[in-house]
Amino acid sequence: MVTDEQVRLLRQKMTEGKKQETAAAAAAMSVRSARTWQRGPLPSETKQPRTWRTRTDPFAAIWDKEITPLLVEDKKSVLQAVTVLAWVQEKHPGEYGNELLRTLQRRIRDWRALHGPPKEVFFEQEHVPGREGAFDFTPATELGVTIAGAPLEHLLFEFVLTYSSWTWADVVLGGETYEAMSAGIQGALWELRGVPAVWRSDNLSAATHELKQTAGRTLTQRYKALLDHYDATSTRIQPGESHENGAVEQRHYRTKRAIAEALVIRGSADFADLDAYRAFVRETIARHNRQIEARLVEERPHLKPLPSSAVPSYTVFQVRVRKWSTIRVGHQTYSVPSRLRDHWVEVRRHPDTIEVRYHDKHVETMPRLRGEGAARIDYRHVIWSLVTKPGAFARYRYREELFPTLAFRRAYDALKARTERADVEYLRILHLAASTMEKPVEDTLIAMLDAGEPISFDAVRERVAPTKPPVPAIAIPGPDLSAYDRLLTSGGAA
Repeated sequence: MVTDEQVRLLRQKMTEGKKQETAAAAAAMSVRSARTWQRGPLPSETKQPRTWRTRTDPFAAIWDKEITPLLVEDKKSVLQAVTVLAWVQEKHPGEYGNELLRTLQRRIRDWRALHGPPKEVFFEQEHVPGREGAFDFTPATELGVTIAGAPLEHLLFEFVLTYSSWTWADVVLGGETYEAMSAGIQGALWELRGVPAVWRSDNLSAATHELKQTAGRTLTQRYKALLDHYDATSTRIQPGESHENGAVEQRHYRTKRAIAEALVIRGSADFADLDAYRAFVRETIARHNRQIEARLVEERPHLKPLPSSAVPSYTVFQVRVRKWSTIRVGHQTYSVPSRLRDHWVEVRRHPDTIEVRYHDKHVETMPRLRGEGAARIDYRHVIWSLVTKPGAFARYRYREELFPTLAFRRAYDALKARTERADVEYLRILHLAASTMEKPVEDTLIAMLDAGEPISFDAVRERVAPTKPPVPAIAIPGPDLSAYDRLLTSGGAA
């Protein structure tokens, strides 16, 4: 069958002065067909609509009496043709085979198009330059990224200008927190060097909270202060209607697909550290932004100017170090150096880290925990006391936190199987790791375990920090000066 495209190409070639045979060959048709189609209407314009059936309707006997009433009752159009066919087969055994499924699907489709309930209508939006930026988090663990071989459980935060589709993204480890949201929004704005008038989001808890009396939601004080700082306003979608934030939702899909493709081209999803992965994500986003540079140039003059400074993207806590050498931040527990016991410290909770300060001096930075009731105990903070109280180890609440790696856990299990002094021996080994370096102690434990050698503190210390041999004391007598006196009295003669 000759198509409209073939005829158009044929006529174009003939207009260019080509011979009929040459034009027919270029249009992939015979010379005879070329004579027929060298002028006149296109093939699609010559077709007459078919008004007759090519075969008898197999459902004619039951359509109006049985199937149509069923479809009328289906107010939400949830019935599928396969379900209706199974129902028909039960009522009329052996009369309607499975080969009629496609016919029934077409009949139901056409009936709903003419008589079915109304469908939801989506309204195309006209985006104004500089007016709106949308943001949201999206899970990204599905990308299969690893850091030094360890799977990376993470989110992506994205901020998108709805007019130009300019995008900013960052890797988030600590969940959909206010700190991550604030850092993400401000990172985007300062990279953009401008502020859209309206920020659109869903009802994430980092920006809104529930009103108990009215059962609605309103902005949190911190998010409202962030909006005021940048002279912006907020709009939110209805709960459960993610399509109302379509600009960023579609961007999530495209960004993760672009990252997945870039990982395939890279040849590996493993990165040396988190910073290397963040740089990879930023470069992937930058390629998209270069493609829409013209739209961004058009939108940039409509953005509001930045304020003189950014808002700190961390939350400050004033907490007292408890007698267990721990602090509580939110619903998580962290250990700190025991010298801070009973002192008040300032804790700055960042998106991915916890920073501890005393009298405005930095003390320590540690990874931020996820999950209510989680705890992080650094054995270096408590081992100095615990090694003098080994009996406390057996029922220590955070005992499992005192096995920094699998090698230490294996070593403790080997000690338990060999001696009743396992707790004492293990704590002395842990003290050795804190006093020297953890890695040499770990390597020594692995070597001894693999070789089947018995584990003991003395054996590990001998390999990690061998005892220096004593320096022998050598008695050297003082010089005899009388020989020099004789030389002087004899005039220098030998």
